[in-house]
Amino acid sequence: MNANGAQEDRVGPEDAFAEASMTVVHDEANAYDAVVPPIVQTSLFTFSSYAEMEETYKGLKNRPTYSRGLNPTVRVFEEKVAELEHTEDALGFGSGMAAISSTVLTFVKPGDRIVAVKHLYPDAYRLFQTLLARLNITVTYVDGKDQDAVTEALPGAALFYMESPTSWIMEPHDVRALATLAQRQGVVSVIDNSWATPIFQRPITLGVDLVLHSASKYLGGHSDVVAGVVAGPHALIDKIRKQTLPYLGGKLSPFDAWLLIRGLRTLPIRMKAHEAAGLDIARRLQTHPKVASVQHPGLGNRLPAGLDGTSSLFSFIFREGVDIPAFSDRLRLFKLGVSWGGHESLVVPAQVVRNQAAGPNSAIDFGIDPRSVRLHVGLEGVEALWNDLKEAIEHASR
Repeated sequence: MNANGAQEDRVGPEDAFAEASMTVVHDEANAYDAVVPPIVQTSLFTFSSYAEMEETYKGLKNRPTYSRGLNPTVRVFEEKVAELEHTEDALGFGSGMAAISSTVLTFVKPGDRIVAVKHLYPDAYRLFQTLLARLNITVTYVDGKDQDAVTEALPGAALFYMESPTSWIMEPHDVRALATLAQRQGVVSVIDNSWATPIFQRPITLGVDLVLHSASKYLGGHSDVVAGVVAGPHALIDKIRKQTLPYLGGKLSPFDAWLLIRGLRTLPIRMKAHEAAGLDIARRLQTHPKVASVQHPGLGNRLPAGLDGTSSLFSFIFREGVDIPAFSDRLRLFKLGVSWGGHESLVVPAQVVRNQAAGPNSAIDFGIDPRSVRLHVGLEGVEALWNDLKEAIEHASR
């Protein structure tokens, strides 16, 4: 067994690191022999002749015409993500929500039904409960650990939407088993892989049809870009490219794509550092007398097959007697802020955000304890971060 409680005979972080390193550094074909892909910062591309323009618009020639549809810098990013996810194609977007909404709306129509695991990213849940509800698209929420419930819900669905691990609760699922259930019913399966990244989980190889990322998180890794991406086989990505991308307009910009390419170069190294720091802090919190429980997939039970490591986003629950606002205000290295995946450490108390959602994602139905706190462990150094947490807990205890 390794530090994550998983058997040594499966693919480990070291193998993923070597594989990803070989994948992301393929820039020999860059213009001007540049080691870094140039930024093609242009809105449009001109044609050399009437014939070339006609061939392009007839679909006989594939080349950039307008950056909302195709841009060379964006395309470099898309190709690298497709390689990392072990699939054929990818599309970049201006945000994670643009990737989610464009993908979902490609495969559902008014009157359809979606099956989704509980504990979704809250804004994905709000999309389902607001915009999709107006289109008469319903959503059945199921416990992703209950395969019988998933089997019962899938027949007749147009889409199966997953996260693993899930938001806040951090429950990992057997992604291969869930994807197989969707395949048997002919249901398109989609998973948000932002938490694990392709360094630790490659859902396409587990049978999932499409993989989503909020690229603002670990793929970018520097908290300086908002972006999203979806990866999958050519046929499915082409549907998104033709049916929703041009009309919803959430296209990734060339400069943001360039920042993301930079982030991908260090992704394997950063994820190993985040994994180690996150596990260290989680284990220390697990033994702290003021902490009731820690929700981190790497603690205790074996990781499910296909999840080869853990990132540094997790949550824990305080015991009674800790003033959570006082704890939050006392922190110095951990900053109060949403999002995650960058170099900085962040904290989000559930008390602040738990009333924003309703239904299956409310604090009661969703299972979020009001004394829960979500941490993103950054790269500042474990000892400094632990001292920050320990001092803040001591200050807020009574």
